[in-house]
Amino acid sequence: MSETLLATSPAALIGLSPAAVKKLREILAAQENPEGFYLRLGVRGGGCSGFSYVLEFDRDVDPKYDRTFEIEGIPVVVDRKSLVFLAGITLDYTGDLHILGEGGFVFQNPNAARTCGCGTSFQA
Repeated sequence: MSETLLATSPAALIGLSPAAVKKLREILAAQENPEGFYLRLGVRGGGCSGFSYVLEFDRDVDPKYDRTFEIEGIPVVVDRKSLVFLAGITLDYTGDLHILGEGGFVFQNPNAARTCGCGTSFQA
């Protein structure tokens, strides 16, 4: 991984749209005990295009492998390997039922050479 990328603040590399921030705050507020929850963004091998996105809430953070930061008050964690693929990404949220069949979170990744029809996987 590039030393420049590691030195750059993850919050400068990953964006959350206003709609995503609003929905994430709603989800966190609905949790019985939201303290200590992080929004985990990541990438794993698989999916129909080679890589699939990870989007989940997680309390298990490993300082050796994970970078933590805040975007608009949302605590975010990204593992160091995924950060390379997610640099420049924006997470958006749409309630439009015509997008992705039911609406939901959408990854806007300028680094993706190709994405699948479902929007949950990509090729770097």
